[in-house]
Amino acid sequence: MRSQPTILIADDDEAIRELLTIYLKNEGYVLRFAKTGQEVLDVVAHEPIDLLVLDWMMPIMDGISACIEIRKTQFMPILMLTAKTSDLDLMQGISVGADDYMKKPFNPLEVTLRVKSLLRRYRDYGADQATQSGKLMFQELTLDVQTRQCQKGETLIRLTPKEFDILAYFMRHPNQVLTVEQIYEAVWGEDAFEVDNTVMVHITKIREKIEDTPRKPSYIKTVWGAGYRL
Repeated sequence: MRSQPTILIADDDEAIRELLTIYLKNEGYVLRFAKTGQEVLDVVAHEPIDLLVLDWMMPIMDGISACIEIRKTQFMPILMLTAKTSDLDLMQGISVGADDYMKKPFNPLEVTLRVKSLLRRYRDYGADQATQSGKLMFQELTLDVQTRQCQKGETLIRLTPKEFDILAYFMRHPNQVLTVEQIYEAVWGEDAFEVDNTVMVHITKIREKIEDTPRKPSYIKTVWGAGYRL
């Protein structure tokens, strides 16, 4: 068993790779590198990767295309780096499977904190909860916390790590109104000082996967002015 998580840093900017190397290596992580989307696919196909820091704009194959390909077979957390800032761009990144994103230019200390949070939620938190909870069930939905699989009836639903954690949080608190701040702090493991549309975008994607009619959800319902309720 590997003692330290392996992180793949994918960015065609050498200065960014070197900057992230300084901070992430200082945390003891094992680092791998890629400069194009195709190199990313080559690395994840031949080596176990615990987390991917993925730049949106790269040559040969961009980060969005690489993310789409990775999500066909891999479920490691993906932190997207992007100079794009619109809500539409955020929706696109989340829709293809990114778990979190950082806007460029970024503070490398904040990137390090995001990496720690994603790893903790995906590895430590998930493993601990699996021993305590086993399976979570609500109506037709079943979450297996140990295998991190989601089923609706007999249908297997593919969720990203962040989508899984959000849905698991709802299923541990059924029929309760959960605020955006509560969801963010519980799932991202960070204080919700200025929460943007990240939670909303993830919930939109979850609805598209679990609801028969996403625009009229029967599972995750919006409580106007308060939050969401399962």
